[in-house]
Amino acid sequence: MSKYDTLNPMQREAVFHTEGPLLVLAGAGSGKTRVLTHRIAYLIEEKRVAPWNIMAITFTNKAAAEMRERIAAAIGAAVAQDPSSVRLRRQLFLVHRAKITTWVSTFHSSCVRILRRFIDRLGYDSNFTIYDGDDQKTLMKQVLKKMQADPKQFKERAVLSRISAAKNDRITADEFEQQAGADFREKKIAQIYREYQKELKKINALDFDDLLVKTVELFEANADVLEYYQDKFRYIMVDEYQDTNLVQFKLVDLLAKKYRNICVVGDDDQSIYK
Repeated sequence: MSKYDTLNPMQREAVFHTEGPLLVLAGAGSGKTRVLTHRIAYLIEEKRVAPWNIMAITFTNKAAAEMRERIAAAIGAAVAQDPSSVRLRRQLFLVHRAKITTWVSTFHSSCVRILRRFIDRLGYDSNFTIYDGDDQKTLMKQVLKKMQADPKQFKERAVLSRISAAKNDRITADEFEQQAGADFREKKIAQIYREYQKELKKINALDFDDLLVKTVELFEANADVLEYYQDKFRYIMVDEYQDTNLVQFKLVDLLAKKYRNICVVGDDDQSIYK
């Protein structure tokens, strides 16, 4: 009995559809992640796709680690079914190789790896610092003081939230200012946004939103880098797709544009961006 026989008909259809775009919508507890792990196993075992040509994106590090284990388990399950020496050696090799070389990570972790290699194209050093929430607040406090912003009207957390939302919608500081029109507060936030980005670059730092924004910027400005990763990731899968924002969507869209082997899985009833 094949491990794929344990899937229901709709799950099998999703697993076996390997070429071209695929959207899977299913509710909580319906086996969405199971479909992804079996699909990756099927690509490696049956379609002979190299593990390093597969990218799987999740939203948490814990989910990514669990998916790596489940991929290895899915491939290794066939070992007990076919104990012949040649088959066994191949299966064990595939288990190890898939676990090590299949790119299973979060959006942010994927972008860090890409930027560490190519961010010099954007005028940063590859040893850039990643600012967490506390770092951002400290820097924003300095920026607000420099910009002589009224601390009662412009609080660090609120301004950072507005800037984060703008970055997720792919709105630059200049575009933010244009959209502000005659609104004094919005224009001031735009100016703060511009200064905040200027200070980040000066100290060779990125915040979490920048990890995605700068990766998209890198791809859009450097066709050779984009093509390198398009050829590397010929099969792309995204879990919890309903929670992707605009910049995440653009990142996936760019990566998948050449081969179009994109599979996204989600539950539209659980979308946080409805």
